[in-house]
Amino acid sequence: MVRVLVLHDSELMRSALVALLGEEPGMEVRGACWAAASAAVESLRPDVCVVDAECPSLEWMGSAVDVASTGAALVVLATVAFPRRLREACAARAMGYADKDADPRRVVEAIRRVAAGERYVAPTLAEAFSRAVEMPFTRGELRVLALAAEGAGVPEIARRLVLTVGTVRNYMAAAVRKSGGRNRIEAIRISQKEGWI
Repeated sequence: MVRVLVLHDSELMRSALVALLGEEPGMEVRGACWAAASAAVESLRPDVCVVDAECPSLEWMGSAVDVASTGAALVVLATVAFPRRLREACAARAMGYADKDADPRRVVEAIRRVAAGERYVAPTLAEAFSRAVEMPFTRGELRVLALAAEGAGVPEIARRLVLTVGTVRNYMAAAVRKSGGRNRIEAIRISQKEGWI
């Protein structure tokens, strides 16, 4: 019996995944929101945790690392549109990467392979996965660039990330240089095209 925990903050998505996976023979499936992840992990002792890389929880990666440290293998649901999320999933030590736009049976395959101790990368995510690995930014540079892409100015970014204005400017300059752009606008455009932000 493979014990599976679905972690998602959206009740609709979580319930749908639990219902879908619950029909599979040999799987015991439960769902929880990220705030209840620790309690759910403790009660279920899952073999595999399924998480959505595009989950609204902005700090899902830190929680995913905590879940992975309990011995549960992570299967991340992702799309080719956001290679950055795949990079975050790598940092969270995910073992499986399933394409959210693919046949639902691929998610089941990913869970079964990961539960057996194997790695799984959906063929449709392979190119995006390689682009994710090539992303040039540090986490700080990426967070600054993402907020700038939302229209935030340097003082606002500094306040939101609890950084000095000088640090934000340094991160921005590094991101512009690493992206190959000539200025912040080009860096944002290039990064969006590559799916990094």
